[in-house]
Amino acid sequence: MGQGYVSRIAGICRSLGIPPDYAVARGLPLQPEADERQLILLGINAEGREVVLEPSAGQAWRAMATTAAADKVELLPLSGFRSVARQTEIIREKLAVGRPLDDILRWVAAPGHSVHHTGRAVDIGAPDEPPLAEGFADTAAFAWLTRRAGEFGFRLSYPRENPKGIAFEPWHWCWHR
Repeated sequence: MGQGYVSRIAGICRSLGIPPDYAVARGLPLQPEADERQLILLGINAEGREVVLEPSAGQAWRAMATTAAADKVELLPLSGFRSVARQTEIIREKLAVGRPLDDILRWVAAPGHSVHHTGRAVDIGAPDEPPLAEGFADTAAFAWLTRRAGEFGFRLSYPRENPKGIAFEPWHWCWHR
């Protein structure tokens, strides 16, 4: 990540009102953006958006989803790579409807600090379950992920009471090399 990226992220965060000490206080490092030309398609989500990951994470996802299916568990990819621009747009949309910034930042990392930017994070759902809801923790999919995701290099990003100040997100898993 070059100085231009660092400056761009600082400017975006300033424009959103995110405090300058946000990243240090939360222990959220600056995340590089994946090269969008290199991403591989996992599927299309319910909103019609492509779910894409960087190639190694995508291959690990496919192996994990195939193994889960063999165990009679369906894992649905809801969201993968997210650009800094899209992260900024999400926060602006929430601010526009009056949500307080502190509340937003409990659920959405500041632009430049989301592992979604890397193309290694995937939000996972299960059939007949509301997407991106804490109730995912009560599904067979979550139980399977808790037992087996590590075999494929995936870890739960935001467990309960994590030190990052992000709410418990049982659906948010990140692939680690």
